[in-house]
Amino acid sequence: MKRSEPERPRLRHPLRDSAIFYAILALVIVLVAALTGGGLAKALVVGAAFFVAATAWSWWRYRERFEHERGR
Repeated sequence: MKRSEPERPRLRHPLRDSAIFYAILALVIVLVAALTGGGLAKALVVGAAFFVAATAWSWWRYRERFEHERGR
C-alpha cells in the first residue's frame, strides 16, 4: 500500500534558497577549521568545492523535476 504525500507548496526561488543554504554551510566549514586551528587555506578550498558541488547538484535536481512536471 503506497502512502500519498501531502502536496508541499512550491518555493518561489528554490535555486537561490539552496545556494544561500549551501553558502552558510560552506562558511561553517571554514569557521570550524579556523576555530580548531586547521589550515585556513585548505578549509577555503574545501568550502568552495562543497558550495559548487552542492549548488550544481541542486540545480540538476530542480531542472529534472521541472522537466518531469512539464511533461517532457
